[in-house]
Amino acid sequence: MIEKNYRILVLDADQRSALAIVRSLGKDSSLKIYTASPDTEALAGESRFCHHYSAYPSPKTRPDAFCLWLIEFTKKHHIDIVYPTTEITSQLILIHEDKLAGIRIPFGSHERVLAIADKGALVKRAEALGIPCPATQHYDKADALNIDAITQYPVVLKPRLSHIWMNGHWLSTQVHIAHNKANMTELLQRLYFKDHPFLLQEYVPGHGAGIFALYDQGKEVAFFAHQRLREKPPTGGVSVLCESATCDQRLLSYARALLEGANWHGVAMVEFRVDDKDNAYLMEVNTRFWGSLQLAIDAGVDFPYLLHQITCGDNVQRLEHYKVGQRLRWLLGDIDSLYLAMKSRTYSIKQKLVYLLKFLAPHPLSTKHEINRFSDMRPAVFELKKYFLDIFRK
Repeated sequence: MIEKNYRILVLDADQRSALAIVRSLGKDSSLKIYTASPDTEALAGESRFCHHYSAYPSPKTRPDAFCLWLIEFTKKHHIDIVYPTTEITSQLILIHEDKLAGIRIPFGSHERVLAIADKGALVKRAEALGIPCPATQHYDKADALNIDAITQYPVVLKPRLSHIWMNGHWLSTQVHIAHNKANMTELLQRLYFKDHPFLLQEYVPGHGAGIFALYDQGKEVAFFAHQRLREKPPTGGVSVLCESATCDQRLLSYARALLEGANWHGVAMVEFRVDDKDNAYLMEVNTRFWGSLQLAIDAGVDFPYLLHQITCGDNVQRLEHYKVGQRLRWLLGDIDSLYLAMKSRTYSIKQKLVYLLKFLAPHPLSTKHEINRFSDMRPAVFELKKYFLDIFRK
């Protein structure tokens, strides 16, 4: 049972997942929630559950200044626990964890996180466990790849890390699909392929599927799955309308084997690709909170509060059930998705009409709005103002 009145700092307050964390933890009146981001104002900072908001130097462009700010802020406000929600802030905190003496970080060690976040190490671990992966070749840098030996396209070029820490700054990377030799030659000139390790993988057509998980030092606590109903852009991207679903037992067994084998601690999103023959392949594992986190909370899997209890030393029992069919809608994201569908040159008039009718169709009573909550409306007002300001600036 949590007894202390903890002070909690939620970083990356501009993220939707940060707002979900603040609302989850804020329901416990004994907790004092601080939020921060690189901006003067941020989404989670507008929540009524936020006690204090602060801006900090960009972790991406000014990592040293950010770390200094974090050390000073946590001391000044007597912060007990820090929750980062993006990969860059998570990695920086783990890299400099020794400078945050007395602060609890709800993750495993930096080495344990990298063992999963490093896509090359992940593939080798998965293959050893018998978990299907796309056919993969490992390269230390672009010069080691013989392009003429590639006989079939498309192929996937995947950096081992999403963000590379080098010489005191971050190099952000991207996964690319090479459609032909010329395209491949051009892509390999990018710095994160030219001078850093990457994977060459078989392209797997199909749809994405995932298992969301929470572990306590290698012991499973909760699993969750959802189905994406609409995305932004419509061809695939950020989920704007999604629904809780039962966990696919095959994918669940793969996620279990992977996370238990890594003695995982904290949250993880294990991503798969399922082809038209129903073959599933491991894609990657995200080692942080995800964008549609609020859906899991609404369905009964309160990942942030469960992780808080674990971090505070509570004996948390394994969660067995959650509500299937719960829906979550990010309204402004959904409007953007509709706009992109309407202006698309690849959609026929009939496809656009169908998309519009689905957008306008009444939603089930189980649908909740991600940002617009009557119990906490200021984030919705903030998001709407920012939305229109961004439109007028274009």
